[in-house]
Amino acid sequence: MADAEAAPETAQKKKSKLPMIVGVVLALAFGGAGFYASFSGMIFGPSDAHAAEAEAEVDALPDIAFVPLEPMVISLGAAAESRHLRFTAQLEVAGANSADVILLQPRILDVLNSYLRAIDVAELENPSALVRLRAQMLRRIQIVTGEGRVRDLLVTEFVLN
Repeated sequence: MADAEAAPETAQKKKSKLPMIVGVVLALAFGGAGFYASFSGMIFGPSDAHAAEAEAEVDALPDIAFVPLEPMVISLGAAAESRHLRFTAQLEVAGANSADVILLQPRILDVLNSYLRAIDVAELENPSALVRLRAQMLRRIQIVTGEGRVRDLLVTEFVLN
C-alpha cells in the first residue's frame, strides 16, 4: 500500500500549454503585422510626398534617332566552316544629324563591308569578339560621318551560317 500512496505524490502535475500557445499566436500576429508594414511601405518605404516627387522627376528622353542600316550578307570564303555572315545594325544619332547620316549610308555600308570581309574567320566565330568588332566598326563609321554625328552602333543581327 505504501507504494500506491507514493505514486500520486511523486507524479508531477501537468503544466499548462496555454502560455506557449499564446506566445506562438502573438509571435505570428506580430510577424504578420511587421511584414505588412514593411511590404506596404509604412516602414522603410518612401513617404507619399517623396513618392510624388520621384514620379514627377522623370527626365525627358534625349533627342535621338535610330537609322537602320540595310542588312548585309558577307561571304567568308571557302576555308571557313561558315559560308556567310548576315549582319544587321542600327545607328544611334542625334535627331538633328539623322538626315546627314542617311545621306552617308552608302559610304557606311562600304566601310562595314570592307572591314568585315578583312576580318579573320576565326575571330568572327569567337563569341566574345563581338564587343571588339562593334567598337572597331563604330570607330570607322564615326570617321566616315564626322565626329559627333553617330553616338552608337547597335548590332541587331550577327549570324554565321
